[in-house]
Amino acid sequence: MDINKLPTIPAGPVGYLRRPAHTPVDQPAPNPLCTLFGIRYPIVQAGMIWCSGWRLAAAVSSAGGLGLIGAGSMYPEVLREHIRKCKAATDRPFGVNIPLLYADLDKHVGIVLEEEVPIVFTSAGNPALLTPRLKAAGRTVVHVVSSVKFARKAQEAGVDAVVAEGFEAGGHNGREETTTLVLVPLVRDAVQVPVIAAGGIADGRTVLACMVLGADGVQVGSRFVCSAESSAHPAFKEAVTRVEEGGTMLTLKELAPVRLMRNAFFQEVQAAYARGAGVDELKQVLGRARAKRGMFEGDLDQGELEIGQVSAAIRNVLPAERIVQGLVDEFHTAAARIGLNGRSLMAPWQHPGPDQRLPK
Repeated sequence: MDINKLPTIPAGPVGYLRRPAHTPVDQPAPNPLCTLFGIRYPIVQAGMIWCSGWRLAAAVSSAGGLGLIGAGSMYPEVLREHIRKCKAATDRPFGVNIPLLYADLDKHVGIVLEEEVPIVFTSAGNPALLTPRLKAAGRTVVHVVSSVKFARKAQEAGVDAVVAEGFEAGGHNGREETTTLVLVPLVRDAVQVPVIAAGGIADGRTVLACMVLGADGVQVGSRFVCSAESSAHPAFKEAVTRVEEGGTMLTLKELAPVRLMRNAFFQEVQAAYARGAGVDELKQVLGRARAKRGMFEGDLDQGELEIGQVSAAIRNVLPAERIVQGLVDEFHTAAARIGLNGRSLMAPWQHPGPDQRLPK
């Protein structure tokens, strides 16, 4: 596949296409995320713990999206190894997601800077903690938010874009329980930086829907869990393809809200709630390394199985390249269904940065 011949999805096809003054009226404006990141499609692969290693990040970036390495489940030197292997596997831009609540934060940041990773996503904490340092080092910074309040704080901290993540998403979530459908337009109206929608996105129909709501692009997690290159255990991938509607639930709000697949461990948590368990007992029930046990090692009974509601729509494991291209093709089909010209909505990327130009 010649990535230089592939078209791009622009921002907000129905009401929110932001056209630079120099762009001719008959020419679709370049997508701001594609320009910001130096990528072909405004599709970001979420930096998920135990699932988003260098193989997945490199595959998504090579397919035209933005791949992210999930640093939250990596020791510092493991992160360094993944970054170096990703560099060797692709010449496209990629990034690292760093959760701000982890103990090795300073070491992770140091490695990202030493290894010259150009794009950093932060999550699960105060964006002001790292954004000034990363921006001073010339990095592109994106922060994940679950509310308008935190979107504004992220913009004030100086981020280049925000991810507006609805509570449909898998893994750790906001306490507000605001859905993607509600959150994205609220955040779009509240900030001037580009907005990336996340939560409940697994096909081209949902990509189009999010862009109509005002998003400039999307971040996709659960669909990429079920990719060939995902580092998730094969048993976990297979279990995700069997999830039915209602098969996940947001729980453990007293600790850190997290969306989990219903399994034996989840039922233990529910039983603890039923007997009036407090924070200390919930911590004891959770224990340590539950997510690794379930998602990476494949213990489907006692592991913590983090996955989004949209898992109910995922029925196979595919190569990441096919997932990316499927999202784009389905976007065209969905656009045509409602009378939009999908081809006219996909403007070729015209403005690469000097260090992120696609090779000929």
